[in-house]
Amino acid sequence: MAPSPPIPPRAALIMHHLDHFDPAASASFADAAAAVAPDLGDAKQKREFNKLQKRLRREVGNAIIDYRMIDEGDRVMVCLSGGKDSYTMLEILRNLQRNAPVNFSLVAVNLDQKQPGFPEHVLPAYLDGLDVEYHILERDTYSVVKEKTPEGKTTCALCSRLRRGSLYGYAEEIGATKIALGHHREDILETLFLNMFFGGTLKAMPPKLLSDDGKNIVIRPLAYCKEADIAEFARLMAFPIIPCNLCGSQPNLQRQVVKEMLAEWDKKHPGRLESMFKAVSNVAPSQLADRALFDFEGLEAKQAELLASRIQAFNV
Repeated sequence: MAPSPPIPPRAALIMHHLDHFDPAASASFADAAAAVAPDLGDAKQKREFNKLQKRLRREVGNAIIDYRMIDEGDRVMVCLSGGKDSYTMLEILRNLQRNAPVNFSLVAVNLDQKQPGFPEHVLPAYLDGLDVEYHILERDTYSVVKEKTPEGKTTCALCSRLRRGSLYGYAEEIGATKIALGHHREDILETLFLNMFFGGTLKAMPPKLLSDDGKNIVIRPLAYCKEADIAEFARLMAFPIIPCNLCGSQPNLQRQVVKEMLAEWDKKHPGRLESMFKAVSNVAPSQLADRALFDFEGLEAKQAELLASRIQAFNV
């Protein structure tokens, strides 16, 4: 079956608003929707889009509730890179904001790292069409990364640290109480395996994190979302995707190797990624070997305590 043609941006925007359409609204909106109706594709495509959008809303909403990501009065800084994940995060958060049980504000922030050829006009042009506050933060981290990274080494680690430091500092400047990053389910699993394979640690990306200096709380609203769903949503919404030229062209990135490994597992064993992600939130410290998380040395004392309090059958 041939893939469905992409939905034009204006039509996709109308589709987004149709889900929240108020019948009491002005007739002009209805006329505008009717004018682009042919662009929406057939009824099946519209239903599939609605199902996808609702699934993403539900998963983001559940993650927010489960980890108490957003509280009353929060000012959430949405880190917008120009990739499919951050575009989707901003759109879903804007969507949920309308009916959320708490009041919170959003401010989109893009870090312009001064990469050669970066299309500086794309994000401002997109954000100008949305009812959302935004800032473009200019920091020449590109030159620093290229200068400090030895030839043949990957730039991701240093780039990530510089980017994170810039964004954390700017969050304080604009009074943001939460920093939202666009990492999804596969990002979390990939990080888990990267740390096991190359770092000797059993850790991933938590849905909610307090920064080391205690000044910022980082949230990942897409933590429950599948990357495939995000990619399809971004395609249908026709987001103006900006590729990362700094790291995207590097060969033999270990994250890409792990990504391919997980994709192969998911293809051969459907449901395996769901099971692995469930394991991340269902940890049994007593069945691992971290002495800081479980008191292995105190097991004998615990055993003696349990035996002393046990009622022996011959004493009854």
